[in-house]
Amino acid sequence: MEGPRMLIALLIGIVILVLLILKTKVHAFLGLIIASVIIGLIGGMNPTQIPTSIINGFGGTLGSIGIIIGFGVMMGQIFDKTGAAERMALTFIKLFGKKHEHWAMALTGFIVSIPIFCDSGFVVVSPIAKAISKKTRRSIVAIAGPLAVGLVITHSLVPPTPGPLGVAGTFGVDVGQFILLGIVIALPMAIVSTLYCQWLGKKIYQIPADNDEGWERPAKIEEVVNDDVLTPSRELPSAFESFLPLLVPIILILLNNLLVGALKLTGVAATIITFLGTPIIAVGIGLLLAIFVLGRNLDRATALAEMELGIKSAGIIILVTGGGGALGQILKDSGTGDYVANLLAGTAIPIIVLPFIIATIVRFVQGSGTVAMVTAAGICAPIIQAAGANMLLGAFACCIGSLFFSYFNDSYYWVVNNLMGMKDTKDQIRNWSVTSTIAWGVGFVELLILSIFMH
Repeated sequence: MEGPRMLIALLIGIVILVLLILKTKVHAFLGLIIASVIIGLIGGMNPTQIPTSIINGFGGTLGSIGIIIGFGVMMGQIFDKTGAAERMALTFIKLFGKKHEHWAMALTGFIVSIPIFCDSGFVVVSPIAKAISKKTRRSIVAIAGPLAVGLVITHSLVPPTPGPLGVAGTFGVDVGQFILLGIVIALPMAIVSTLYCQWLGKKIYQIPADNDEGWERPAKIEEVVNDDVLTPSRELPSAFESFLPLLVPIILILLNNLLVGALKLTGVAATIITFLGTPIIAVGIGLLLAIFVLGRNLDRATALAEMELGIKSAGIIILVTGGGGALGQILKDSGTGDYVANLLAGTAIPIIVLPFIIATIVRFVQGSGTVAMVTAAGICAPIIQAAGANMLLGAFACCIGSLFFSYFNDSYYWVVNNLMGMKDTKDQIRNWSVTSTIAWGVGFVELLILSIFMH
């Protein structure tokens, strides 16, 4: 009876967690802790052990990624304040050339959302997309859609964005490997979604009005090739300065994984590369570069205020991430993870699909992609570990599932649609809900393919 009791406890805990988040004023963090206690009590744990498991799970998860979250959000605020994100967009537009602005916008979103939250990134860069749409008379859907999807994909898959970092911490996987594989997985998702936006731009042909007030929908498509170079809205840092704080940490982590991890380099050089390529040190170096290179024109008070603002925005994410870790520890210590893993092992369902399904359901029910991936990680990490499946793929399954069908209960849905001038609900769903679901579907296919080669 012990096994079925643990399964019943898990189901009751999940239902209560969803109801608390949806139907009450209880925050997701408190809901995760309450669900952890309920699962522990009903599942048969000694009541005196439950607080210890919660503390260990909370601290163990944040111990591995809390510092990187702090560094990442501070870097993001400096990028936002100094205009580095705008400079990236203008650089890619010049690089890709005429008639390829959609790829420039997709790549801008792809890069910008690594340090900046996708909502903020879209607010910062979307005026450039609007200006391109006006000058080239290409639909805003074809220009800003790729930007929006590029932003949300790396926001969901690539640290140091707090959500993926929290998932990496809960699963106990190497953050450097997570960043590198996340970029590889994210690329096909962004490409296919961008192609959909191009097609949809022919169906929803909407451009900014000539007087810059509102939008218009001409009866026929009248795109033009415009030779004007977009002028920056303010004084911006150079392209080299803008990319440096992002590229240096990625290169350091890549060198560590390649030279020390794969090629087994030893000696003093290996020690130095391992030290510099550890995510905490690498991202810390990126933050210092952002402060002293990008932020050189900011006075001390402004720079400190911006970084503190970033830390405030990350506080909720850190707590929710820790709550997910606490839930995972309860499932591990109670034996529920082992039991569910053994049950699934006896079915034809690939174990890696479970976190994907749970993240998809939680995302659809309550709207937040971050809450969806962290909740799924807390539930599934002990199960994946007990089953002996690949923990890295399990972590990505949570992240990919969190992209499913963004709609009314997702704040990013409203940010994207409102700034693109989408008023009709049908257009809003075609413009963003379907786009996010395409990214979700492509990611799922990639997950299944990778599961064949990564056991």
